[in-house]
Amino acid sequence: MLISASSPERTTRMNRFNSTVPVDEYLADSNVLFYLSDAVTQLLEHKEECTQFGVIRYFAEYFSSVKNSNHVLFREYNYIRATPHNRASFIRVFWRCYRQIGKSGDLLSMLEYRSLLQLLCPDFPAEMVQSAARIFLMDDAIDCLMSFSDFLYAFQLQFYYQEFLDSVLVIYQDLLSGKSPNTVIVPTSTSIEQLPSVAAEENDREEQQQDGVEPSTLAQCIDALCDRFKRSHPPRSCMREVLEQTDKVSYYSFLMSLAKHETINQTIGALPSRAELLIDPEMDQELDKLIAQISVSPGSNSSGSAVGALKEVQRKASPRRNIHHRRKMEVESDGSTEETDSSEN
Repeated sequence: MLISASSPERTTRMNRFNSTVPVDEYLADSNVLFYLSDAVTQLLEHKEECTQFGVIRYFAEYFSSVKNSNHVLFREYNYIRATPHNRASFIRVFWRCYRQIGKSGDLLSMLEYRSLLQLLCPDFPAEMVQSAARIFLMDDAIDCLMSFSDFLYAFQLQFYYQEFLDSVLVIYQDLLSGKSPNTVIVPTSTSIEQLPSVAAEENDREEQQQDGVEPSTLAQCIDALCDRFKRSHPPRSCMREVLEQTDKVSYYSFLMSLAKHETINQTIGALPSRAELLIDPEMDQELDKLIAQISVSPGSNSSGSAVGALKEVQRKASPRRNIHHRRKMEVESDGSTEETDSSEN
């Protein structure tokens, strides 16, 4: 069963039913071999459990979960970021699991959002969460509270386009230092390790915001980067549109505008528009059923019930309960969501 799990901007060009597309090119673009390799690895690691269901059924469930975007739940960070489809799937899972936070109007800190992400991916790095939060926290107030919608769209941009944004940051810092566009070094995927640390970025943040660079110059450099970049990047038309609207642009103001851009949101395809972000009738029905069950359950308390409801919603989001997720679901801590209670004002 072949699936196309490539980025939306490339899916229109790469169709498995198009006989003009070479087989090798399609396989590389859809990441089928990556998922097949992971499926085999998981099968070998859980061989005894798989024999109870049969190998054919296991592979059918694995690829069905990939197609339905349920396969990233409780997986390791290297897996959820390995393909554009995995990244978009994880963004959607995060939204569906914690949509009620936005619906209730709660504001959370960066540390609390990190805790929520680590419930879904235990080794999710704090640096990624901090980078996403800084897109909207323009005053270097990392400890300030953020709305769910602001963080979600900033996180979507940072997580999905991480390598491209890191490369743009290198270009931006080169322009700030006075290098001409012809001498700006376009970074490759291997140059990400040479990026400045978060602490160094913090020290330069105020100067970057005050000075900024010429939008036309940055646009020229970004256009050249897109020509050479091998991974996903935001549509060029969206980036040009953002840069044409200002006389000076800083790195984070540029990212903020991209995070709010509806066309970029549609290109990624993981989240609805802001107007529909908190609307999910199917999930609301599931929550209503869970609340009804909790309310008639003897001896239940509000804290334990809330955690139980969250776990049940997460299980609903991954109905097949695949083998490599089951162990992580069993050891999840019942007190892991209590941290967000302290953020409510």
